[in-house]
Amino acid sequence: MRGLYFNGGLQLKEDLPVPEPGPGEALIKVMAAGICHTDKEIVNGYMDFKGIPGHEFVGVVEKVDDPDMLGKRVVGEINCPCGVCPLCVDGKTNHCHDRTTLGISGRDGAFAEYLTLPISNLHIIPDTLPLYAAVFVEPLAACFRITEQVHINPSNRVVVLGDGKLGLMAAQVMRLNGCALLAVGRYTHKLKILDRLGIRTVKQEDLDTRERFDVVIESTGSPEGFDLARALVDAAGTIVQKSTYVESINVDISSLVVDEISIIGSRCGPFEPAIRALMRGLVNVQELIDRRFPLEMGLQAFEYAMRDAALKVILEMKTYPAEGLREPGEMQQHSVI
Repeated sequence: MRGLYFNGGLQLKEDLPVPEPGPGEALIKVMAAGICHTDKEIVNGYMDFKGIPGHEFVGVVEKVDDPDMLGKRVVGEINCPCGVCPLCVDGKTNHCHDRTTLGISGRDGAFAEYLTLPISNLHIIPDTLPLYAAVFVEPLAACFRITEQVHINPSNRVVVLGDGKLGLMAAQVMRLNGCALLAVGRYTHKLKILDRLGIRTVKQEDLDTRERFDVVIESTGSPEGFDLARALVDAAGTIVQKSTYVESINVDISSLVVDEISIIGSRCGPFEPAIRALMRGLVNVQELIDRRFPLEMGLQAFEYAMRDAALKVILEMKTYPAEGLREPGEMQQHSVI
């Protein structure tokens, strides 16, 4: 099968073996997969990963023991736990020490024609949800994880740092809670997506750093983002850390203690509310699609995705009809059909 393979460098290979599903697993024919910040960090050395990257996908179940799942269009949770350790028994399967993680650690991922996942990881996608919207289920679930970890109410002052795909979705999820919300970013064309939804935005260069917030969601993807989060969070406030960095950062622990700042690492989240939000049109992801590339142009896709100004770049395993892509406008020149 064809796929992108990383082993110190990213290559397009034509002769990768089709994976064989193990007990309780399904073989999934990948239809489309999204390139995210973690994928870009992996090709820069994050997690020392070797294999096929990619974890945001939608595909069709092609081989499975459960006949009810055969032929279903699915997305999948990326953590594959052992199921028997104390963390798994306690329901903390995403933190199983022996887990593999799709396209990130110990398990080949979605930037290929096929992948395997446990049946228990799969979620059936209704036919009425557009193909390319379904690619966003996994990262949108990560945004809903924030609301599982922190109680957000209308009295809270919340700021989302970062206008990448995750930041733009996180701001839309926070809006559902009715809080006093601000989104901070670097690019006008990205912030306009939120402006059109009635979300207050400001470019980082124009931010009043004297303003303070109860909850700061750090999703810039840059180590400098944590410094800004620390500057903006009010005493006894909370920083929700979404970004992962290859680099180390210096943290003034004493100031965190004195100000009683809570720092919450936030990773994978619940798929059900993400699917419902997309089905009900509560979160706009179609405008986040910047460009689509066929798999054979995967290296060019990564090169394009590395641009700071880029939004979601999607790899297609074959050509599909356009579904609700951006109307002609500021970023249309970056879209291909």
